[in-house]
Amino acid sequence: MKADSVAQLIMTGVPGKKLEPETARLFRRVQPGAYILFGRNIESATQLRRLIDDLRDLSDIEPIITIDQEGGRVSRLRLIGNEPPDAQQLRDKNDIDLIRRHGDITGRLLRLFGFNLDLCPVLDISFDDDSENSLRGRCYGKTVEQVVRNAGAFNEAMREQGIASCGKHFPGYSAATSDAHYQLPRIDRTLGRGGTPNRLEAIEVNRPYLKEGVVDSVMICHAWYPCFESQPTPATVSRRIVTELLRNEFRFDGLVMTDDLDMGAILTGYRLDDTIRLCLAAGNDIMMLCHRVPEIETVHQILGTLPSDQIERAQHHIANFKKNLSPPQKFSESAFQEINAKIADLRTAVVGEGEAGRVVTERQISPVERF
Repeated sequence: MKADSVAQLIMTGVPGKKLEPETARLFRRVQPGAYILFGRNIESATQLRRLIDDLRDLSDIEPIITIDQEGGRVSRLRLIGNEPPDAQQLRDKNDIDLIRRHGDITGRLLRLFGFNLDLCPVLDISFDDDSENSLRGRCYGKTVEQVVRNAGAFNEAMREQGIASCGKHFPGYSAATSDAHYQLPRIDRTLGRGGTPNRLEAIEVNRPYLKEGVVDSVMICHAWYPCFESQPTPATVSRRIVTELLRNEFRFDGLVMTDDLDMGAILTGYRLDDTIRLCLAAGNDIMMLCHRVPEIETVHQILGTLPSDQIERAQHHIANFKKNLSPPQKFSESAFQEINAKIADLRTAVVGEGEAGRVVTERQISPVERF
């Protein structure tokens, strides 16, 4: 990796559905290492592929291009196609072959558009399916065993199609009672094992996935764990969690990224310069800035002032990750429509014909699906 490629540590959002000249100049100048797309970037299949091709053309080093395509409400591509079933619907159907189909179709769909990373599977446990903690419908299980089995099937099938995976959220939002999009959740769990009451089960979920080669990357959550940090501290900026637990105890040597640094749990407590400094020192490799896109130039400047050993560690993990990125498939509208039909068939198989055409409309749109 080039010696001046400190911006490889930046994952940025994209403002609109096409690259305006000012944005193109910003990206060409800064050279961010990763891009994340949202609903605001999606108008049609052809337009989306053109946007992704344009992002590649601006990049001196092959970029990570990612999206949240989980299923259900957190399916950005439902704006131009059918909505896949969500993790909870697949969990309740209890058919592992349908989960594998979901992973396979998701991988094919993303590869066709030119993505190379999907920000899933979600590894959080659902302790309460109705909890207002951003996880509604997104969890593959109510127990460690369910999550390992179901998320593992999705993960394996998607990766077989050449799309890298990201286990999220570490250590987990499972026991949160508030939404990190708005504020810092406090998670009062102990480090007890086995039958210990109130133990940190989210860690037990993550153990099987952090073995070499099972997931390609891990996303750190913005939740405060008093069992690790005595003062309110997001896991994202906690060296005890990112380095001592994830890297040293679990021996995970893959790519580690923050959750979105534009979420309320971070914005309400930290200035941008402190956020970047603390995230890097904690052990993160990629800093995710989804919505304050013009600030990536400031982030680039901040990173240039930080310890070289921390920068080099992150660059090493990013370079290793990028060695295994798959090139996009040749795009055609007919190929998209073929995959889109398979998504409709899968949804019908999971939720039944009566529910297949329905989406949730009766509640306020949550932050995880807003953009």
